[in-house]
Amino acid sequence: VHQATPFLAGLAVAAAALASKYGIQAWQAFKTQPPKPRLRKFCDGGFQPTMTRREAALILGVRENATADKVKEAHRRVMVANHLGGSLASKINKAKKVMVGKGKGSGSAF
Repeated sequence: VHQATPFLAGLAVAAAALASKYGIQAWQAFKTQPPKPRLRKFCDGGFQPTMTRREAALILGVRENATADKVKEAHRRVMVANHLGGSLASKINKAKKVMVGKGKGSGSAF
């Protein structure tokens, strides 16, 4: 029994060394992978002549049937995240108005 203890200890050390080796190799392979984009793909094309509810929802990142509170939260999040000014900010503001129902062109394109 006393002779088996050093053998088992050596076996445990060897197993730990092998596990560490493969763990380090897996970590290095993971680190070299290109990062996956976290953002959704942008929509193709430009803006419609008259903003539709669908376009407004796409700009704000909400569903077409989103509540006014969700629209206002999404509007705030987009404006704060991008520190926007100028024509893009006005487009985002118009999207909020269309979604809340206070702007022209609140019909759906579909």
